[in-house]
Amino acid sequence: MQRFKKTESYKIKQAIFVFIVALVLLAVFLVLTQRTLLAQIVFIVGVAALLLFLVRQYDFLLTLKEYERAVIYQFGRVNRVGGPGWALVIPLIETFKIVDLRTQTLDVPAQNVITKDNVVAKVDAVIYLYVNKDKQSITNSVIEIDNYKHGAELFVQASIRSVAGSLTLTELISNIAKLNEEVKKNLAQITASWGVSVESVEITDISVPPEVQDAMSAKAAAEQTKLARMESAQAHKAEIEAVREAAESLSDKALGYYYVKALEKIGESQSTKLVLPMELTALVASIARAARHASKEDLEGVFKDYAPLVKAYVHEKPGKAKRLPA
Repeated sequence: MQRFKKTESYKIKQAIFVFIVALVLLAVFLVLTQRTLLAQIVFIVGVAALLLFLVRQYDFLLTLKEYERAVIYQFGRVNRVGGPGWALVIPLIETFKIVDLRTQTLDVPAQNVITKDNVVAKVDAVIYLYVNKDKQSITNSVIEIDNYKHGAELFVQASIRSVAGSLTLTELISNIAKLNEEVKKNLAQITASWGVSVESVEITDISVPPEVQDAMSAKAAAEQTKLARMESAQAHKAEIEAVREAAESLSDKALGYYYVKALEKIGESQSTKLVLPMELTALVASIARAARHASKEDLEGVFKDYAPLVKAYVHEKPGKAKRLPA
């Protein structure tokens, strides 16, 4: 059997081997009976041919790397595990199979799954697993399953379809880590009897139809708009509360001061209209009526008379200013 290849038919090899063995036996018989030079030559040629055939056709001496082991069978039964280093295999009596102990990376083909809310999604996954280094696990990885890599791949495909079918699309996307852990746990339970350990199972991609993506994007945008409006309303409410609390703590004189400062600010603008409070409007009307029936000297007197009232209005509390003369 050639290394790293499947079991071959031994009919031709056995026929050649039987012929060479017969030739060697004939040479031995001639040597024992005739003791001639020809018999010796035939014997030597037969032995040399047998050795060459064994060396050419069989790996009777294996050189196994640090990460390789050989499960060696003797007459079809597991006899031992060889490696690392050299391992002797007896031709025609023993056969072997090489086991790689390195972590194996399996790319699981994309699976079409139907979620709980009847959305078709495509899921890609990758598996990382390895054969345990103890001899029993190495043996089990060969005799308990034909191909543990293919078996793990098929099991993960079935697990993904089963788990994804119990979740909605939103749950599937938002719980990838949980899905990975659950699939890994299920796979580890079945590979334990194979002598194989599961390092990790990772969902690498979840693809959904474009129309579903658009609907999810619109929903997310609506949620963000709603949150932004709620935040703006909360900020406006806080601002109103702050102004209300500040206004409640102001005295009447302080309010009057801010009132006059606001009028001054309005007066600095280029507006053609100025809206005055009713009290000041009445004051201006009184002055105007007095001015219509007075001379220039009388006007100056009127302004002198009303100046203290204006000052009193500004400095006194609203509603307590002196009554204006008609």
